[in-house]
Amino acid sequence: MNRPFERLIVGYKPGTAEASSDTAASDDVKSKGKSVHRRMSSGAVVVDLGSKTANADSTIQAFKSDPDVAYVEPDLLMQPFADPNDTEYSRQWDLFEATAGMNVPGAWSSSTGAGVTVAVIDTGYVAHSDLASKVVAGYDFVSDATRARDGGGRDSNPSDEGDWMKKGDCGTDALGQPVPPADQGSSWHGTHVAGTIAASTNNSKGIAGIAYDAKIQPVRVLAQCGGSTSDIADAITWASGGTVSGVPANATPAKVINMSLGGQSSCSTTYQNAINGAINRGTTVVVAAGNSNANVANFTPANCSGVVTVAALGREGNKAFYSNFGTRIDIAAPGGETRRGTDTPGTITTPENGIWSTLNTGATTPGAETYKPYQGTSMAAPHIAGLAALLVAKKPTLTPAQVKDLIKTNSRPIPGTCSGGCGAGLADATKAVNAIDSTPPPSGGLENTTDVTIIDRGTVESSISSSVTGNASSATKVGVDIVHTYRGDLVIDLIAPDGTAYRLKNSSTSDSADNVVATYTVNASSEVAAGTWKLRVQDVYSGDTGYINSWNLTLR
Repeated sequence: MNRPFERLIVGYKPGTAEASSDTAASDDVKSKGKSVHRRMSSGAVVVDLGSKTANADSTIQAFKSDPDVAYVEPDLLMQPFADPNDTEYSRQWDLFEATAGMNVPGAWSSSTGAGVTVAVIDTGYVAHSDLASKVVAGYDFVSDATRARDGGGRDSNPSDEGDWMKKGDCGTDALGQPVPPADQGSSWHGTHVAGTIAASTNNSKGIAGIAYDAKIQPVRVLAQCGGSTSDIADAITWASGGTVSGVPANATPAKVINMSLGGQSSCSTTYQNAINGAINRGTTVVVAAGNSNANVANFTPANCSGVVTVAALGREGNKAFYSNFGTRIDIAAPGGETRRGTDTPGTITTPENGIWSTLNTGATTPGAETYKPYQGTSMAAPHIAGLAALLVAKKPTLTPAQVKDLIKTNSRPIPGTCSGGCGAGLADATKAVNAIDSTPPPSGGLENTTDVTIIDRGTVESSISSSVTGNASSATKVGVDIVHTYRGDLVIDLIAPDGTAYRLKNSSTSDSADNVVATYTVNASSEVAAGTWKLRVQDVYSGDTGYINSWNLTLR
C-alpha cells in the first residue's frame, strides 16, 4: 500500500461465531495480536493495528489464512479531490468544465504521466519556470541557418529564437500578395503547447498540465516562415528513437509526439514513411487538424495514416469556427475561441474562452515569462498528447493503435454541433484512463493499423497474418474501427484463411450514423488459426466515403 492506514476491515463468513458474536470476534482479533475497534453495519469488524502504517502484510495474511474470514482489506483514508493550487487553474475550463472540458482531474488519481516523454515538434522552447523541471534534452532540426536565427543549422540547442516576420519576408502568394501580409510577432508556439501537456501542477503558480509528471522533449522544426517537410520528417524519426544521419542518438525517445503544425497538401511519402517508423517503434503521433474550416483530407500531416488527428471545440461544445473537419478526424478536444468567428481576425474579444498556457512577452526575441490564451487545433492536439501520456504511463505496453482506440472508444458525444465530422466525439480523460483496467489489448498483437481507403460503391480488404496454433475460438473477437459517414452503406465480413466468410455487419438504409467502432464475436472454431485473415468492407451505396482506421483479431 502506498498510503498509510491504521485499521483493517475484516468480514467473517456467514454462520461463523465471529460473524454474529462480538466476543468471538474480539477473541479472534486478540489471537492475532490486535484489537477490535467496532463492528460495522455490514457485520464486518474494524480492527485497530495500533499505529499508522503503509504495510500490514503479516496481519493481513493472518486473517486471509483464517478459514472463518471472508475478506480483509485496509481501512484507507480518502481525501477530497481538491482543485490544484495553480493560480491560473480557474481559467482552465478545458480541463474541468462539464460541457466541453476534457474531464481531466478525475484521471489524476490513476495516472499523472510519470515515466513518459512527450516530444513537442514545434518552434522549440523558451525558458519558463512552470516547465523548467519538465524539459529533457531535445534538438534543433532547422537546417536553414538564416531562418533558424541561431547562427547555424542543426544543433543540440532547441531554444526558440523567435519566429517573428516582417511583411513579405516569406515571398508572395499565388496572387502576388506579400507573405505574411503584415508584420508578425513571435508566437512562442511550442512553449504554449508544452504547457498544456505537462506544466508543473500544484506548485502554487501558473497553470496545471494534463500529464504533469511527464517530460517534455522540445524538438525545433519551425522558425521564420515555418518548417520544411525534410526537417520535420527527420524530427519525427529522431524523437521516436530512430536514426538520423549526422545527429546524435536520442537518449530519451518519446512515447508520444505532438505536432501542432501542417499545410495544405496530400500526405507525402516522406511524411508517411517517418510516421510509420515512429509508430512501429511504439510512439503515438498526435497531429492538429488545421485551422482553415475545411476538410482535413487536404491538410498534412493530419491526413497521414496512423496518426491521431484532432479537431477543436469551443467552450460551448461546438466545433470551433476555424477548425478543420471531415472523416479523417479521429477525436475532438478543447481548442478554444479567443474571438467569435464574426470578429475581426487578429483581435481578442473573448480571452476567457481561449486555452491558457505558458508563454513569453517578447515581441521578437525572448522577454519575460507569462501566461496567455490561444485558440486553434494547435491547442486541441496537446490535450490529446497529454491524454496519450496518461494512458501510456498507466500501461507502458500499450501500442499506438491501442492508445488511439482507448481515446476514441471512451469519448463522449460532442455537446454542440459539428457539421462535416469531428471524429468519435469529445475526448474524456477519466473514462479513457479508467478503461485500461477493463479493456484487454488484442491477443498476440494481432492487429492492423494501416489505413485503407474505402472506395465508394467498391470493396476493399485489410489483412492480418496469424501464427497462432490450433483452431480459432468459438468466441473469436473482431475489433473494428472504421471511419465512414452513413455507416449503413457498409457490409463487413471476416474472411478466414480458407476463404470462408463470416458476416459481421449488414447494410442498412436507416442507419445514418457515422463510423463503425465495435467488437464482433464469431464462432470460428472450425477454422485453423494460422494463416492470413482479412477484413472485407463493401460500400453498397454511393455518396459517402471513409476508411478502415484499424482492426484487431483475438483468435484464442
